[in-house]
Amino acid sequence: MNQRMAAIALAGLSLLGTNLLWAADKVELTTRVSGVVESVLVKPGQRVKKGAVLLRLDKTILQARLEEATADHVRAQADEADAKREQGRAQELYDRTVSSTSELEAAELRYARAQAALSAAQARRVIAQKNLADAELKAPFDGVVSAIPGGSGTVVVADCQPKPLIVLSR
Repeated sequence: MNQRMAAIALAGLSLLGTNLLWAADKVELTTRVSGVVESVLVKPGQRVKKGAVLLRLDKTILQARLEEATADHVRAQADEADAKREQGRAQELYDRTVSSTSELEAAELRYARAQAALSAAQARRVIAQKNLADAELKAPFDGVVSAIPGGSGTVVVADCQPKPLIVLSR
């Protein structure tokens, strides 16, 4: 029985009678991205459901970064398509013994670089989309808003020790 209680305690839980208590009754929440708090949508003492939006950051810069990443992605797609056409032409000329091996290899290298640039642009676009989505702080569980240390206008810096913006209790 002691081993079982130790295992439960290590898992962050404690058994008292038949009630199950969580080790963390209050959770400090913050956003995953940096920005300025645009609006707080809850008040202390308010009950919230899991997934409810608690606050929003100003999305202007994050939206611009997404548009920039999307434009880079479109440019990379065009460059990749152009490099693929050039590689195809170089292969055709090489097959007809009109061009040298070095010209074919150069075209293949340009195509490989264009494919890599396209993959990198796609990744930057996905990151920008995720950062934009993370500008909304959502409740991770049903609970009660205990405190709101960060109000409208609060500057949020997403680093190793971010400042809590909302404290949520179970």
